[in-house]
Amino acid sequence: MKHLLNLLAAVALLVWGTQLVRTGVLRVFGANLRKILVQSMRNRFTAALSGIGVTALVQSSTATSLMTSSFVGQGLITLPAALAVMRGADIGTALISVLFSADLSWLSPMFIFVGVVLFISRASSPAGRVGRVLIGLGLMLLALQLVVAATEPLFSAPAVRALLASLNSDVLLEITIGAALAIVAYSSLAVVLLVAAMASSNVVPLDVALGLVLGANLGSGLLAVLTTAKSAMPVRQVTVGNLVFKALGVAVVAPFIGLWLRHVQPQIPNATHGVVLFHLAFNVVISVGFIGLTQWVAKLVTKMLPVPTQPAASMRPHHLDPSALPTPSLAISNAAREALHQADVVETMLIGTLDVIRNNDLRLAQELRQLDDTVDELYSAIKYYMTRISREALGEEESRRWTDIISFTINMEQIGDIIERVIIDIEDKKIKPQRNFSEAGMAEIVELHGRLVANLRLSMSVFLNGNVRDAQKLLEEKARFRDLERAYASTHLDRLSDRTTLSIETSSLHIDLISDLKRINSHICSIAYPILESAGALAPSRLRESRLGKIEGS
Repeated sequence: MKHLLNLLAAVALLVWGTQLVRTGVLRVFGANLRKILVQSMRNRFTAALSGIGVTALVQSSTATSLMTSSFVGQGLITLPAALAVMRGADIGTALISVLFSADLSWLSPMFIFVGVVLFISRASSPAGRVGRVLIGLGLMLLALQLVVAATEPLFSAPAVRALLASLNSDVLLEITIGAALAIVAYSSLAVVLLVAAMASSNVVPLDVALGLVLGANLGSGLLAVLTTAKSAMPVRQVTVGNLVFKALGVAVVAPFIGLWLRHVQPQIPNATHGVVLFHLAFNVVISVGFIGLTQWVAKLVTKMLPVPTQPAASMRPHHLDPSALPTPSLAISNAAREALHQADVVETMLIGTLDVIRNNDLRLAQELRQLDDTVDELYSAIKYYMTRISREALGEEESRRWTDIISFTINMEQIGDIIERVIIDIEDKKIKPQRNFSEAGMAEIVELHGRLVANLRLSMSVFLNGNVRDAQKLLEEKARFRDLERAYASTHLDRLSDRTTLSIETSSLHIDLISDLKRINSHICSIAYPILESAGALAPSRLRESRLGKIEGS
């Protein structure tokens, strides 16, 4: 029992080390990795090269698959290009397995020591995040030593040897077990390294080890498919297409395991190298040999998984792709795009409100009030998605962006609530009693409404681009809007003094309406505060105002 626990602990340490490296690299290079992948799509060969490089960094072809799938879901790259990236990703993870199979035990204590020093001394800096990567690499090397040490006494037991002996000459069973191990471990790399260690200790015969390696490759494809099972159809197409390539590769290579053992293995110094080089050869052969089939597989997968047509006016969340969550920088980008989608719905409500006021359109009023439910649903979806992003994996800039997105969506949700109340007031106090604003009063409302729409669009630009000059302009518009609201309230009182009948009938609604428009404008303009504060361009009085606003909003 003790030896089994030691082996399980060593395997868990290997998987955890892989996870540390993957999250650490994504934290340091996440945004740059996205740029590399997107910019390398000129042809299938450069796409494959980028897949090799990115996978070598993140230590996981599954992570690369999920990242690439998300790009397809966002329309940034095409399905054939994504499948070409995955051909390179498979070679990348195989190269890493060859590297780790070498005797690098002397690097383990050095990596762990240097990594811990960097991580503790400068945890929130880039150096600290590099330290996290070094700790992960050191733990992976240490885990491989522990695996070798734990397997020798455990697998020397007669019962275990009898069980392993039953795997002989049953390639399908070996492939199935290898695939299951890759899914459970969430890493084909960890399984290949484990199998190599077991083969070097004569725990499993070499032919069995090669069958397990084929299964691990197939399992990594199945793992990506399972991970994206609830994602949008374009995302699922990438992982299913990658699985098709892996299944074809396993079907082609499995019959030639015997030829490898007879003609290639005698030229290799030991079983460890035999396993990892077989893994590398398998991925090179299917990647190079099948890269010309990316268009064909893309067409096949598109027929298998057609993208359902969505109504043009569909307001469901478009960009909250769960498969992007392991890549925090990509998930942050998805949430920002969805926040802009929410703002688009708010803009539709705001523009439609003026038509309701002008035309007394009860049907449109009902539709606009229903849109507030959509705004609330999008807010809840974005907020839940954001809570699923690992805050620990975010750098300083991404953490600030995380906060900005939450703040933006809260403001949009509150604007939607105010617009809904405004529409209800218009229905109850203007449309149903069949009252109208005076000509001068209506002109004031149109003027404020036009400024409001323009400020909302400017705030969306500020949120998207973080332009300091635009943020300053937004705050200037806040002051100008406040002055207009006061001026129009005064002119309305003048009309009451003049006994203007229409103004008297709609006085309460008019005062409440321009006050509500000012409140909406305050929420819109508050989006500028975090941008100016982070740039050091916020005056002390404005800084106090923004903090008071946050306290009141909470």
